[in-house]
Amino acid sequence: MNANTNSASPSEPLGSDSNLDSKLSNPVELIDPVDWEARYQAGDTPWNEGYAAPALTEFLSRHPILGEVLVPGSGPGHDVRALATHGARVTGLDLSSSAIALARSYPPAGSEHYEQGNLFELPRTWNDRFDWVFEHTCFCAIPPALRAEYVKAIGAILKPGGHFFAIFYLNPSALSGPPHGSTREEIASLFDPCLGLMEEWVPSGAFEGREGREICQLWRKGGLVKSPR
Repeated sequence: MNANTNSASPSEPLGSDSNLDSKLSNPVELIDPVDWEARYQAGDTPWNEGYAAPALTEFLSRHPILGEVLVPGSGPGHDVRALATHGARVTGLDLSSSAIALARSYPPAGSEHYEQGNLFELPRTWNDRFDWVFEHTCFCAIPPALRAEYVKAIGAILKPGGHFFAIFYLNPSALSGPPHGSTREEIASLFDPCLGLMEEWVPSGAFEGREGREICQLWRKGGLVKSPR
C-alpha cells in the first residue's frame, strides 16, 4: 500500500509526532494487518506492473489534471510520474520506506516528490491543500473497516472544488484481500455525504486480470452531481 508534507524531511516520515497537528481519536481502528514494508523488502509486490494504470493514461489523454495532486498508496510511483509528465505537481504518499526509495530511484518526470507517511495521520496543514487526488491501489488495499476514515481523509485534504479521480477494484479474483473488492452501492454510500459524483465509466484498458473488474469515477468536492455517462 502506498501513502506525502512539504514540511517533512526525507529522514522524518510524515505522521511522526513532530509533524502531526492531531491524529484520529481511535488508533486501534487504524491497524492494518499487512506489513507493506516487509512485502517490498521481500519483492512480494504483484501490484507493481512496471507502468502507470491504463485507465489513468487514457484519462490524461483527454482530460488535464493540473495543480497540486496527491497519490495515496503511490508505491513505485508509476502513476505519480505519469501525472507529473502532464504538468501536475504531484506528491506520492506511501507507508513503506522501501516503496518511497524505489520511487525516488527513477529519473524525475516533472514536478513530483515522494514522502513516507500515513493517510490517516496527516497534519491539519494539509487540509484544503490538493486540487486533485488520484486513487488506484489504496482503497482496495486497506482493511474495509477503514474505508470511512479514508473518505474523511480525502474530503479533508481536497480544496473546495477539488477533484477525486478513482479507479475502484470491484471484484478481485482473490478469495480474500487485499485487494478487497467493493460495490457501486458501498462506494456511493461512503462518498456521497462529502463529494458529488460527476462521471462514471468502465475503462477501456486495465492491467491483465483486471479487465472488466474496475470502474472509474470522478468526484468533486462541493460540486453538483451530474448524471453518470
